[in-house]
Amino acid sequence: MAAAAAAAPGALGTLQAGRARLVAACCARLGPGWRLSGSWTVPRVDPAIWARGWTHAAGGAAWRRGYSSEVKTENELRVRYLEEENRGIVVLGINRAYAKNSLSTNLIKMLSKAVDALKSDKKVRTIIVRSEVPGIFCAGADLKERVKMNSSEVGPFVSKIRAVINEIANLPVPTIAAIDGLALGGGLELALACDIRVAASSAKMGLVETKLAIIPGGDFLEHLTLELLRG
Repeated sequence: MAAAAAAAPGALGTLQAGRARLVAACCARLGPGWRLSGSWTVPRVDPAIWARGWTHAAGGAAWRRGYSSEVKTENELRVRYLEEENRGIVVLGINRAYAKNSLSTNLIKMLSKAVDALKSDKKVRTIIVRSEVPGIFCAGADLKERVKMNSSEVGPFVSKIRAVINEIANLPVPTIAAIDGLALGGGLELALACDIRVAASSAKMGLVETKLAIIPGGDFLEHLTLELLRG
């Protein structure tokens, strides 16, 4: 028992170092300039690597991911399996620019389907949840869609969001939320469901639905309490 206790600090340090390397390796693929909290810094990625996915903003030095203002529903979630030295890493990219990446019935259905496939895929080692839209991670539930629902549809809609968030929280592999821009309401809950959260300096988080007398419906308090206890 004493030997195990003596070895624990070293083991913990090894675990933390491994976690740092995992986050750095994954987030280095998310785009130029991503930084981790504390003393960790993610190196900038050569722009040539991002030629397919990133376009240079005209007249400035800022980078942005190219996207269309109108996206077909089948493209609202992009699932990418990274290759070569990043094999085993899967990126789930939310792509609803016209709706600020809000969680619609269709997007929730796609997320659930993707998560269901990934949890049984033995080749998957890490999952990154990110936005394909500059300046917005996820604006929470799609309230424009929700307002059109009758009372019998609202409950199942909220339950489906809660179910998907819990499915992500229970995935058997490490999950990372890459937060760039706004993460509001259900979007913040989605990030909290992941094991690790990496936020850009532009990230802003909040529960704006409480101003509308709407109680967070995705088990937010449960996930937040667990994070606070982990300290």
